[in-house]
Amino acid sequence: MSKISTEAKIFACTQSKSLAEDIANHYGISLGNVITSTYSDGEFQPSFEESVRGTRVFIIGSTNPGPNNLMEMLLMLDAAKRASARHITAVLPYFGWARQDRKDKPRVPIAAKLVAKMLETAGATRIITMDLHADQIQGFFEIPVDHLYASTIFMEEIEDLKLDNLMIASPDMGGSKRAYAYSKNLECEVVICYKQRAKANVISHMELIGDVTSKNVILVDDMVDTAGTLTKAADLMMERGAKSVRAICTHPILSGSAYERLENSKLEQLIVTDSIPLTKQSDKIKVVSCSKLFADVMNRVHKNKSISSTFVM
Repeated sequence: MSKISTEAKIFACTQSKSLAEDIANHYGISLGNVITSTYSDGEFQPSFEESVRGTRVFIIGSTNPGPNNLMEMLLMLDAAKRASARHITAVLPYFGWARQDRKDKPRVPIAAKLVAKMLETAGATRIITMDLHADQIQGFFEIPVDHLYASTIFMEEIEDLKLDNLMIASPDMGGSKRAYAYSKNLECEVVICYKQRAKANVISHMELIGDVTSKNVILVDDMVDTAGTLTKAADLMMERGAKSVRAICTHPILSGSAYERLENSKLEQLIVTDSIPLTKQSDKIKVVSCSKLFADVMNRVHKNKSISSTFVM
């Protein structure tokens, strides 16, 4: 009787290949071989070019829109399932479509739940992700979810800045829990931005709850999309007497006029992870890698070890 393989293999979706290579290096193995064939009409087919039978497979890929990123992950999960992989873990540095996590008006989808079901149906037996837009998305899955926090990485970055009169800020009410967690660890005060939206990505009004006079403020958020909220908050805080304003955001979506807004704002620096590759370079943006964190957690998962020690908060 042949012995069941306990080997682990790491594969990458196209857009996350650079991050996946760094993760594999930290893990201590080579990235698995995948080739993608593309048809004239844009249809594509990923193919594992090595056996995965009986192995634990980690497939790394952020699922931010456009739809090809999610579709590629689904196809690779299905391929691994049909190739008899023993365990199939979808590693999603950024879990896309997460802003649609509830019905906020009639006749709209709950896309985050739909994506969760699609990942399970395609073959995922476990999910590893980081800084979900809403913690409750974990409950949309019927399989184990390891939800990592980028604070593990960012806390060192904040401490290295050695800022006096430090204040943590949330750009909206929804991020207040995250801001308070940072402030508790850093033993500093918190300020909250209250905003009203005219529509998605358009802010009609913003106010501050708290005093930022002579403070070095750090805004914390899970993602930065058009950078409208961050730059408006930074400009408002500087007008209200802040000494400096920086921002820490896990996922750099940076769509539309985001780069232009950042350059023209009073935001001194934006620190992000490499969960999504940048489309442009900017002197205001610093990228810190999440590869070591993911490699450590993946190694612990494979060896059935606890991952709780990787959490800062």
